[in-house]
Amino acid sequence: MKQHLFSALMFFGTLTMLGQEKAEDLRFDNRLEPITKDHIFYDSDFFHWGGSIIRDADGTYHLFYSRWRMDFSAWLTHSEIARAVSDDPSGPWEYQETVLKGRGAGHWDAITAHNPKIKFFNGTYYLYYISTNPGHLNFTEEDLEATQGKSLEESPLRKLLRENQRSGVAISKSLNGPWHRLEKPIVEPSGPIETLAVNPAIAQGSDNRFYLIVKGDKPQVEGFVRNQAIAISGAPEGPFAVQPRAVMDKRDTEDMSLWFDEQRNRFYAIYHAHEFIGLLTSKRGVVWKNAEHAVVLNNTIMMKDGSILSPDRMERPFVYLEDGQPKTLCLAVKSGNSAFTVFLPIKQK
Repeated sequence: MKQHLFSALMFFGTLTMLGQEKAEDLRFDNRLEPITKDHIFYDSDFFHWGGSIIRDADGTYHLFYSRWRMDFSAWLTHSEIARAVSDDPSGPWEYQETVLKGRGAGHWDAITAHNPKIKFFNGTYYLYYISTNPGHLNFTEEDLEATQGKSLEESPLRKLLRENQRSGVAISKSLNGPWHRLEKPIVEPSGPIETLAVNPAIAQGSDNRFYLIVKGDKPQVEGFVRNQAIAISGAPEGPFAVQPRAVMDKRDTEDMSLWFDEQRNRFYAIYHAHEFIGLLTSKRGVVWKNAEHAVVLNNTIMMKDGSILSPDRMERPFVYLEDGQPKTLCLAVKSGNSAFTVFLPIKQK
């Protein structure tokens, strides 16, 4: 009798586990809508690059994004993080303020503030970003400007600034600030990445831990190959422990954006692989694989008037979710000598 009862409990326990295992069926590549000029955030005085969206308690949408003047390559030396607002996550957007700049000599984030991700955890806003410094090297504004358009071999200062790039976070109780910055980066390159640790993307898992993806150089590889690492912490500000296994090291990828899907009980990460925008998934946040619908978008954007936007570069993908569902795909686009942000509405089911 006891054996039969044990077997029955095991059977029903297995059914319960199966019921909790949600299907990996997320798809929105076939739900991306054509855009209009209202879905393009452009400024003739600045290059724009990417963005991260959040909605406040009053229903207003806030976009945190990178912008800079001069040459496109000046992102490494002159980028700042700005905030814009809209009544719709696909735009149009209106600039409000500059939020973060480089803090100057003596700080880890001495030069630039770039590639933001805005998050809300436990009643507090966390603005993740990247920055750099020249180490102990003295520099002038003219030295920084002289790096523009130069290769790493042509400009030792530019090479040093690249290698000193790290990820940090600024913390506030309000989207209007003030923002308190930590005095140290939240993660250092190790394990599957070396040299730098940039472009942070973070999500909280069902275990209440925080999972951070950062990009660095792939170790022991000749040439310029990027790699992605996952780091885990018990707090949104770290410290983060880099895991030994790479997120994806068989393809040169950049710009992960990460979220936890409560309906499917799994993580998703969107990224760009130069030729397309792709989607990864993970059950526990450590071991990753291609999602079932892995290609989200090729390097073309449909306009509502029937024309096609074919950018020179299409990077920094970010998926804005509302009520747990993808609602807007945000992309950084470079076309000719312009760089702007594009917002693709995602058709709701």
